[in-house]
Parts: sequence; structure tokens; C-alpha cells
Amino acid sequence: MELVIGTKTWSTWSLRPWLAARRAGLPFTETLVPLRELETSEAEIARHSPSNLVPVLKDGDLTVWDSLAICEYLAEQAPGLWPADPARRAIGRSVAAEMHSGFASLRGECPMDLGLRSQPPLSEATGKDIRKIVARWNSLLGQYGGPFLLGEWSIADAFYTPVATRFRSYGVHLGDYGDPGPAAAYGARLLEQPEFLEWEADALK
Repeated sequence: MELVIGTKTWSTWSLRPWLAARRAGLPFTETLVPLRELETSEAEIARHSPSNLVPVLKDGDLTVWDSLAICEYLAEQAPGLWPADPARRAIGRSVAAEMHSGFASLRGECPMDLGLRSQPPLSEATGKDIRKIVARWNSLLGQYGGPFLLGEWSIADAFYTPVATRFRSYGVHLGDYGDPGPAAAYGARLLEQPEFLEWEADALK
């Protein structure tokens, strides 16, 4: 398999399936397309992607685009990426899809930048997004007992890892948004996983 990704410092969408593939131990080659180089990046992405976006997974004659679709394809190759229990798996898919399509204010105001450390004032809309994420994390951690959202690490955690980087980059203290502690500990835990540390080290070298 070949996974085509964007610049590791910024590409949240690329990070998610990359983490899933690494965590599952699936062999793949990595093709990196530098982003924000307008003269070359759009044409280079178009060579690989029917949507003109990254990430893209190529497996023989098959091309899969969109990060959630790629993760679901990977889960079919490595079933441990989702829980075996159908109900727990359905909850995981719900929270991954929620992250995939929601939280627009947080995305726009706090784009992923692994090299950034800042503490800007955040809008009310972004604060609302953060409070919702804090509530979701704490609810799932309480329901399934941690240490990850569904108990064991899953695609849901891959989808929230870029969120944890945003909270770190923009100096977001989750206690200010209703967290009694578990959500902040979970966010820190995501950033301690060896797969993420490998990605980050490559991004910042």
C-alpha cells in the first residue's frame, strides 16, 4: 500500500490514517506532498487524488480518498482498529464522524501547527466547540473506563489526536472549559503514543 500525505506539520487529515496504519502494523510506503507551495502542490496532489486533496491510499489498482474512508478500509485489513463489540464500534464511528464533519470554528481558528506554541484569545464559537469535545471525551472515558475513548486505542483516537495537538499549540487549558481532569490527561496521553511521536519527530526535524 501507498499512503499519500501532506506536510506533517499541518496536515490533520493525513495524520489520522497514518496513525491507524502504523498502530495496526500494516506495511505501507509514504509519499509526502509539500503543502502551501501553490506552484507545485496542487498539481502534485492531482496526480494522486481524485478529489485533489490528501490523504490518498493506493492499494494495487484501488485508490481510496478521504481520511475516514481510508481508516475504514484499513480496519478491514486489521480489525483491531475498531472494537469487536458492535455497539461500542458504532459509538466509535459516531464520534469519529462527528470529528470528521464538525467543530468548524476550532478548525478554522486553531489550525494544526506542530511547531506553534501560542495562547491567543479564542472566540465564543471555538469555546463552544472545545466544551463539546471536553464533554464527549469525559463521557466516553467514564463509560468505557479509558485509557482511550473506547477503552483500547481505536480510529476514534486517531481522529482526536490532531485536536490534542491544537489544544497544546494554542495553550488551551481544558479545565477552563469544564474538564475536571480526565479529558486533559487523555489529550496528553494521545501525544505520548509512539506513533504520534514518530510523526512529530519527522515533522519537526
